[in-house]
Order: sequence, then structure tokens, then C-alpha cells
Amino acid sequence: MHDGHRKRLTERFIKDDIDSFESHNILELILFFAIPRIDTNLIAHRLIKAFRTLSGVFDASFGDLEKIEGVGKSAATLIKLFPSVMRKYKEDKERDFAIIKDAEMAGNYLLPSFVGRNDEVVVLVCLDCKRKVLANLVIFEGSVNSAQISIRKIVEVALRFNSSSVIIAHNHPGGLALPSKEDVATTITVKKILEGVGIDLIDHIVVADGDFVSFADSGLLRE
Repeated sequence: MHDGHRKRLTERFIKDDIDSFESHNILELILFFAIPRIDTNLIAHRLIKAFRTLSGVFDASFGDLEKIEGVGKSAATLIKLFPSVMRKYKEDKERDFAIIKDAEMAGNYLLPSFVGRNDEVVVLVCLDCKRKVLANLVIFEGSVNSAQISIRKIVEVALRFNSSSVIIAHNHPGGLALPSKEDVATTITVKKILEGVGIDLIDHIVVADGDFVSFADSGLLRE
């Protein structure tokens, strides 16, 4: 019975993609590849009940996923793989020949870098003299205010790519895209240090829940 259902759902995806799928159908299809010979429909419903939405399931931690009956390490790993792959896919689509002319372009370019991230990370975008992207890298895991080691890494990476200018970005998981006083103070320090080696910090983007705030647009780089 389960084999027939799996075959029908798989063929439905191959024919029509997932546009007509409900959230539990998508999870059910994903779980086919981690949980053989078990009715994954029930497990998919448990996941939706626990985390409310498909995105809530993808954003859940490994530990919380494994608490759901029927979800083991393999299934939790496969579920967590999807938002990470989505992030890399979107980054890859945007990376080639990207030119960042203003704060809106910077924010929209950087949003995919934070898809599915539950922890705070710092991203550095290195640009040439025409503002073409040379590199887009996660350079630090943790707060942008975690002091000198992150600042040193920013300078080292910017110099390695022979950058004319850079953009910093970090996220506030579960919070608001509002810079803190510490964010502002650290950014000004980074800006001054980069100026000392001939590199311009043109923006700092703070990301939260699919939204972003630009230091440049907010006038915070002049503080």
C-alpha cells in the first residue's frame, strides 16, 4: 500500500512539480528518501503540527526535529539539507557578474545568504573598483561585535581579494533588522581600519526575517 502511494506521489511531482502540493505532501515526499517502508504521511503531519508551517519545519533545529516520533538522524539531516541547498542555489544564481550599485541592490543580493540560518553569522562581500562582486563569504560565526578576531578576518579577506570596497552583513535570527549601538560602534571601527589599508566600507546590511536595514541608507556610516 505504501509503495503504491509513494509511486503515485513521486509521479505527481515529476509531472506537475509541487505547485499543487500541500506542505505535508512536500515533507512526505522528502521523507521517502530517508525513511523506507514506513508511512511518511503521518510523520509529515506530526512535523507540521509541531512546527506549524513548512518553513517552520525547515528552520527547526536538529534536536527539535529528532524529538518528533518517526524522525531519526537521517530524516532530520535530509530536512535540514533543504534550506542550506536553497541558500547555496540562490547565492550561486546571483553570484556571477553581480554588480552592486546601491543599498537596495546590496540588501537584495545578500538576503539569500541568510536563508535557513538559525545562528548569527557575518558575511563579507568584496567588490572591485566597478563594484562587481569578487567574493561573497561567511567569515565569522557569531556576533559582529565579537571583537578583534572578526575585524582582523575582515581586513585579511578584503586584502586577499584585492578589494576596492566591501560590504558587511550579519543577521539577527528571530529578531528585528535593527542595528544595535554595539553594531554601529563596531562598524565605525571596521570602517576606519579598512580606510587605513585603502579599502572603502560602503555598507553594512542587517538582515532579519527576510527584511534588511542598510547602514548607508540610514546614515549610520557617518556616525
